[in-house]
Parts: sequence; structure tokens; C-alpha cells
Amino acid sequence: MTPRETRHVCASSLHNVWDATLTPACEVESGDSLELAVPDASYGQVRRETRSDELLGLDFSLMNPVAGPVFIRGARPGDTLEVEILEVRTDAWGWTGIVPGFGLLADDFRRPWLRISEIEGGVVRYGDSVTVPCRPFPGTIGVVPSRPGLHSVLPPSEFGGNLDVRYLTAGTTLFLPVGVDGALLSIGDGHAAQGDGEVCGSAIETGMEIAVRVRVRGDLRIPAPQLLLQGAETGPAASAYVTTGVADDLRQAAQDAVRAMIEHLMTVRRLDAEEAYGLTSIAGELRINEMVNAPMWVVSMAVPDAVFEAS
Repeated sequence: MTPRETRHVCASSLHNVWDATLTPACEVESGDSLELAVPDASYGQVRRETRSDELLGLDFSLMNPVAGPVFIRGARPGDTLEVEILEVRTDAWGWTGIVPGFGLLADDFRRPWLRISEIEGGVVRYGDSVTVPCRPFPGTIGVVPSRPGLHSVLPPSEFGGNLDVRYLTAGTTLFLPVGVDGALLSIGDGHAAQGDGEVCGSAIETGMEIAVRVRVRGDLRIPAPQLLLQGAETGPAASAYVTTGVADDLRQAAQDAVRAMIEHLMTVRRLDAEEAYGLTSIAGELRINEMVNAPMWVVSMAVPDAVFEAS
């Protein structure tokens, strides 16, 4: 921690809507760090002994709880909230499920299916002969939108939410537009591992404890979430800047991600518009991060830092 930083352990006040009227779980200063704990996306309805057919009886009104909200003093609409992911710890097990009617192939799988995976030693044991690296991250992280009223956390938006961007592991910094005073940050939906798109509708769903550091950036204006990857173990090259597009049309989301990257390259790397657009085409990584939380889709564009010479 920096000398003037305060570490807050915030109460896990759980909710599943963005709501500017909710009482904050805690209030912090810009530059402080905080810890939150959150159950898995089923809110504990899926247990080690749960059977596949029991997925049909899940109470979906409880799904995807997030912890918070956290009021960040000094954050105002139009600012940007910088959220540095410091640490993510998962439970010792997680689950992956297929629910008929949900997911990218919603009509192809007619029966529920459930797999319990053990998490140990930096890996997820998905099956007897299948293991994947444990790279935990919050699937849902965002702030209250500027639009009045209650908003479900399930679809993502330009203010974050259920982004399911698997780059959000420890060491990554997320930038979010601020919509209301205090930003009101909430985090949840722990994942021990996930592929791009989360196409069956679930990842390795697990409870998590997460530590982040927050800063208010009055000098930065962004249209949608952006990320700074430094030494990431997954996603683009070890270091990269990532822009996103969030829209109800996949092509529009991709266009928004590319336009945001062009703006970043022009502002930070001092490229002209044509040069920046060309660079996204020859070195950019355009990925579908979220494809199942209708009606909104998340697309990211990354340009690795390695393409830029030190000079």
C-alpha cells in the first residue's frame, strides 16, 4: 500500500440491480484499496452435491449478486473511475452449467447439465483428463448508470456490469465512466476460468474475495470500459491497452471498440486517424468477450504495447 492509502474491508451488502438509492456498503477516498466478498453467481443455490436436473429449479431472481455499492468520494459524472485489480481469491471448487434455453446455442441443448470442478494449485480440474489454468476474475464489475431508475446487473452497459472480460485478472486496471456522484462501484460473479464469449452461459462459477484499488480520474473521458493490461497471463500480449464496445448489435459493438481504440492511439500514441485505423487492422486483436447476456454484447479491441518502439 502507498503511505496514505487506507485498506477497507467492506461489508458484503449483496444486490442484483444498479440503484443510485442503495445505501453504500462503505465509503472510500480516491487512492484507497478495498476488499469485497461475494458468493457464486447462483447465490449458493448450486452446491457440490447439486444434480444436473436441479438447475431447472434455480430461482433466477437471485442470480448474479454483486457486493457493494462502494461510494468513492470526489467521483462526479463525467469523471473516470480507475479500478486496479490487486488480488482475486476463489473458493476451492466451482461449477459450469448448461440451462436449456440459455447460452449461444440455446436451442441445441435440451437437457440441463452440470459439472463440478475442483480448484487447487493454480489449476481447475474440469474432468479426469482435462485441466485449465485458474485465472480468476470478476465477471461483473461496474458503476451505477447515469440513467435514473433500477437496472439489472445481467446485461452489460457502457458503465460496465456483466462484462465477462476474462482479462480482468490481478494486475489489470479497468477504467469505467462515472454516471452518478460517488460512482457506486459493485463487483461480483466470480470466475476461476472462462473462455471468450462465455458461450454456454457459464464459466467456472465460484465464490470469490477480491481486493481492488480505486482512483478518480478527472483528466480522462471515455465512452465505455477500457483496460490496461500489464503482464497479463491471458488475452493479448503481456502488455496492451484494450478498448470495448457495448451495444445491442454485435457489429455496432465492434465498431465502437475500434473507434475508441483509434481515439486512444491518436491521443496517447500521437498517430493520425488513418495510421491508427490501419494499425488496428494489422496488429489489433478484436474479440467477442460477452455473447450470452442479451440484449447487449461486449467486444474488445487490443493493441499490444510491443508494436511501439521504445523511442
